[in-house]
Amino acid sequence: MQTVKLSSKNQIVIPKEAREAMHLKGQDELLIVVKGNVTLIMPKPKSYRSELSGSGKGIYKKTYLQKERQSW
Repeated sequence: MQTVKLSSKNQIVIPKEAREAMHLKGQDELLIVVKGNVTLIMPKPKSYRSELSGSGKGIYKKTYLQKERQSW
């Protein structure tokens, strides 16, 4: 774990290891998510659709949709 210092212009430098782990390049955009006293910094996806595609797979049983349709 590394520490960074906030500059007088309220800027930080993201350490090289973190940039490499997130595959960041110059001009990439980042998302900042604040939850209480925790702040998450992550790369902004090029396409939200492709990032979320398949993320819900396996949540519902195979018979769920059939039962839901029958309830209508």
